[in-house]
Amino acid sequence: MAEQEAPQNAPEIRESQSPPADALIILPVRNLVLFPKVVFPITIGRQRSVLAAQQAVREQRQIGVLTQRDPELADPAHVDLYRMGTVANIIRFVTGTDGTHHVVCQGDERFHVTEFLTGWPYFVARVLRIPDAETRTPEIEARFLHLQRQAIEALQLLPQAPEEMIATIQAVTSPGALTDLATAYMDIPSSDKQEILETVNLAARMEKVSRLLAHRIEVLRLSQEIGRQTKSALDQRQREVLLREQMAAIQRQLGEGEDTKAQEMADLDQAIAKAGMPREVEDQARKELRRLSRMPEAAAEYGMVRTYLDWLVDLPWKLPEDAPPIDIEQARRILDEDHYGLEKVKRRIIEYLAVRKLAPHGKAPILCFVGPPGVGKTSLGQSIARAMGRKFQRVSLGGVHDEAEIRGHRRTYVGAMPGNIIQAIRKAGSRNGVLMLDEIDKLGVGIQGDPAAALLEVLDPEQNNTFRDNYLGVPFDLSRVVFITTANMLDTVPGPLRDRMEVISLAGYTAEEKLQIARRYLVPRQREANGLATHQVEITDAALDEIIQRYTREAGVRNLEREIGKALRHAAVRIADGAHPPIRIDADDLQGILGSPQFESEVAMRTSVPGVATGLAWTPVGGDILFIEATRIPGSGKLILTGQLGEVMRESAQAALSIVKNSAEALGIEPRGFEKSDIHIHVPAGAVPKDGPSAGLAMFLALVSLLTRRTVRSDTAMTGEISLRGLVLPVGGIKEKVVAAARAGIGRVLMPTRNRKDFEDIPEEARKKLELVWIERVEEAVASGLAPREEAAQPHQPEQAAE
Repeated sequence: MAEQEAPQNAPEIRESQSPPADALIILPVRNLVLFPKVVFPITIGRQRSVLAAQQAVREQRQIGVLTQRDPELADPAHVDLYRMGTVANIIRFVTGTDGTHHVVCQGDERFHVTEFLTGWPYFVARVLRIPDAETRTPEIEARFLHLQRQAIEALQLLPQAPEEMIATIQAVTSPGALTDLATAYMDIPSSDKQEILETVNLAARMEKVSRLLAHRIEVLRLSQEIGRQTKSALDQRQREVLLREQMAAIQRQLGEGEDTKAQEMADLDQAIAKAGMPREVEDQARKELRRLSRMPEAAAEYGMVRTYLDWLVDLPWKLPEDAPPIDIEQARRILDEDHYGLEKVKRRIIEYLAVRKLAPHGKAPILCFVGPPGVGKTSLGQSIARAMGRKFQRVSLGGVHDEAEIRGHRRTYVGAMPGNIIQAIRKAGSRNGVLMLDEIDKLGVGIQGDPAAALLEVLDPEQNNTFRDNYLGVPFDLSRVVFITTANMLDTVPGPLRDRMEVISLAGYTAEEKLQIARRYLVPRQREANGLATHQVEITDAALDEIIQRYTREAGVRNLEREIGKALRHAAVRIADGAHPPIRIDADDLQGILGSPQFESEVAMRTSVPGVATGLAWTPVGGDILFIEATRIPGSGKLILTGQLGEVMRESAQAALSIVKNSAEALGIEPRGFEKSDIHIHVPAGAVPKDGPSAGLAMFLALVSLLTRRTVRSDTAMTGEISLRGLVLPVGGIKEKVVAAARAGIGRVLMPTRNRKDFEDIPEEARKKLELVWIERVEEAVASGLAPREEAAQPHQPEQAAE
């Protein structure tokens, strides 16, 4: 269809001027796609197209052939043309006797329109030429031979195939030229041809053409089979089956059928193209897709291959394009909103986020939050994710004893799946999310391997950019994932794994911190959980303080939240029974609601007799106070140790007794008394195993108190290892132990002088509440820890000291 004559004044627009040398005259065509190296006749009828061809012939310059998006459009604008076309040479321009014009064009190379120019009576554009890269890799050579055989087979199946065409196909030596030639003469819609023209990657283009030829060969074979069967004496039912198969094949070729498998393969192919996979991964996905397309749906392996492709397609291979920048001020606000206290931890997290903001592509350290249960390790990870604007996923590693839980199962096993790391990333839907590995200290080891060893690659910024899950079998980049781990204690974490993490310790909370946490977070959360409004119930600070001091004794706040929940449920029952709000819960009401207090302050009672000292212990759930009791009984000079003491703690008791014997005269102890009596040291809570050297100082003072009949000060607790020379050596867990002393109502703490470096780690509230006495030698501990002699007036009673 030729377009209507243009207005008479239109040719005045630069009709005599040539387009710029760096521009290309554009010839729009309908229902036709010209390929490079292909000679094709084109009939032109629109005035604009005739002027374009004549100008190109007059100047002996090349033209650009572009296909219309809508072939029904008579007068297209530049927006109605595809942006990718073929640069062509006009071999011949012919005008027929009936006034029609014909051009014979030979394609040269692909081009992409960068800008359309105005001011000429035909289309003119600046373009980017795209030469066909002839890369002769083994894969391309194999594809070339396969495609050549397919094209020859398709031609041979045609009833009147020209021999010249077969000879041309056999003579082509260029993979790109063969691909374009086969497409140009294939009977497929022009939109499919345009898609192949726009596929610049040679391997991908050859794959698409090979798939189209395979469909075409299938149709031709079925047509030949029907032709042969029709001549024979087949019954009507067989003919119907063959006809239906032919119709289904034709419908697949036209894209109009209801063949779900063909549609499924097309959808998977499109999903692979959109997934943004690396080249190696995309090649693997397309290889599996080809296997799947040749596999019958009833095959046992069909479901396994399909599931594998679904995993590859669903994983977030591309980084998000709209990742928000990290706002440090907002991060501070979020951390303060979500957590009370923990100033040192928050400061380190802000430093971490600041580095991530300034160097987003750098290798950030792996943070490991270590602390007792209930101090907010997991919620800190959620706050970091919220501050960074990233997706958050948590993987629980407690009890995991199979390496496949981390690396995934190989696909040879029935029911194989990727490991927990890849599953969490798929669930998050982002490759730069925050992934928390919870309870890393509770990993097990079984006959299936060591999961802690598998985590070495995951948590190493130098290696995890090529993490290879056993199920996927292709590398996945974990370098942009923010890994955070949590643990209650580091003793069970292997050294190489611990070396890959930066440890941030979270000590237990002080009583004041617990009160603030309860008021700000726990009470509102439990009030909402129990269906209570703010005006319906009020729990006073005195009640909260009573719960903290006498109903819970923990480093975290989990039991505190449970007890608050009990008190609020009691109020909810009263309101449901018809009581008029507001209901006020005060300290005096707690015994009727929660029962008798669970904890009493027994420090003063335990240290009211000689031979009892208060020590400080570190446990996986925080610090705690520890009582050392000593008594003297008639005997032969033996040392008796009870209370499930470990080997190190037994040696500390031996060292403490040796120091006392060596310093007996200086301490005012009769040396000959050791030969006629046995000394029994007991540490209560006998069912609980105990070990470590830090009770040495408390054992020494308990023995001195027993033998000098001077009580240890009731407001004093102590920790420290001792040597036979009388030195007080440094110990660990100072922060947890001091917090436990403050929580138990202790007023003074004796600690090794060489632990002064840990002073800054002690919470400010505990430092204000306690008097910290730094001890260099055991003589200083005697002077600071024992009450004056006049206060130790009561007679020695061994049975009371032993309790």
